[in-house]
Amino acid sequence: MPFALYLLGLAVFAQGTSEFMLAGLVPDIARDLGVSVSTAGTLTSAFAVGMVVGAPVAALLARRRPSRPSLLVFLGVFLAVHVAGALTSDFLVLLATRVLAALANAGFLAVGLTAATGMVAPDAKGRATAVLLGGTTLACVAGVPAGAALGQLLGWRSAFWAVALVSAPALAAIARSVPRGPAAGGPAPDAGTELRALGRPRLLSVLCLAALVNGATFCTFTYLAPLVTRVCGLGSGWVPAVLALFGAGAFAGVTAAGRLADRSVRPVPPLAGAALLAGWTALALAAGQPAVAVALVPVLGLLAFGVGATLVTRVLYEAADAPSLGGAFATSALNVGAALGPVLGGAALDGGFGHRSPVWVSALLTAVAGLVAHCRTRRGEQPV
Repeated sequence: MPFALYLLGLAVFAQGTSEFMLAGLVPDIARDLGVSVSTAGTLTSAFAVGMVVGAPVAALLARRRPSRPSLLVFLGVFLAVHVAGALTSDFLVLLATRVLAALANAGFLAVGLTAATGMVAPDAKGRATAVLLGGTTLACVAGVPAGAALGQLLGWRSAFWAVALVSAPALAAIARSVPRGPAAGGPAPDAGTELRALGRPRLLSVLCLAALVNGATFCTFTYLAPLVTRVCGLGSGWVPAVLALFGAGAFAGVTAAGRLADRSVRPVPPLAGAALLAGWTALALAAGQPAVAVALVPVLGLLAFGVGATLVTRVLYEAADAPSLGGAFATSALNVGAALGPVLGGAALDGGFGHRSPVWVSALLTAVAGLVAHCRTRRGEQPV
């Protein structure tokens, strides 16, 4: 894999840390800026919405530009708004910086996915995708716990400064190492042709699967802390360790999926999808047994991110005639799931169904994904 791919992964690591670190910082932000915890929680929702909307819009704006300048603009904006967020004392300004950060993140990831697959051979898209998405999984393993710990020690603003500091060397390295040329390797089709690709039932079904699987993943991940403390009965000190275990499994899953997807994309998701459904069900049933629950967490991280990464690769293959927007379609689908899953899990909690209920929602979303995949096969489409 080209070294430039790993530099893109470093930037994605900083962005993934920013996206998820607020889970541990919201109470401090609320107290410091004089707003309620629920109001501070809208910072997370704003980021997710910005990611969904930003990916296709940013990709459309950048589609006629070489990949390197676009990546530098997006990462530069991302860095700048984190500095602004660290300095502000106004909640509305902070909210605006989160939206801008999400738009920049979405644009970077959409262009980065296309650039990454353009740097490698046509049959190596899965491995290139794995390197890029590995930055997100490493953020779950190291960046998010570190950001939360830093926020507790030095205040929430220090976590924003840390993200900016990690982004700075990535910005300089991308300027030196990422090829300037178009990610697609040639002239891009017109925007209408690329947008029409989104309407193909085959591609839509894969995007739907990606959203469902990612929704299931983030439904449980978002509420993993209360599951650990209130159902497993473990102390709060176990939460960072369990989150790190999930992230370690996710990293292994993305890495394995990258290699398997290029060799044989089709057989992987049905088998792993069935295992993922069984895993969510097992966690929901065994959450009261700490040893079993903790052992299941990295396995579920591996399966969830492995299936998700394979589906992203499938989107990129299916959207070969939309080289500029294929990555944007994948990014939006993932973030639809990332926004929807926690909402459904929260609704289950608010409905009084208990702290296991988000895991049952994850199982339900995975079962729906299996039904969608089955319908594809019945229509004569290749299994995903």
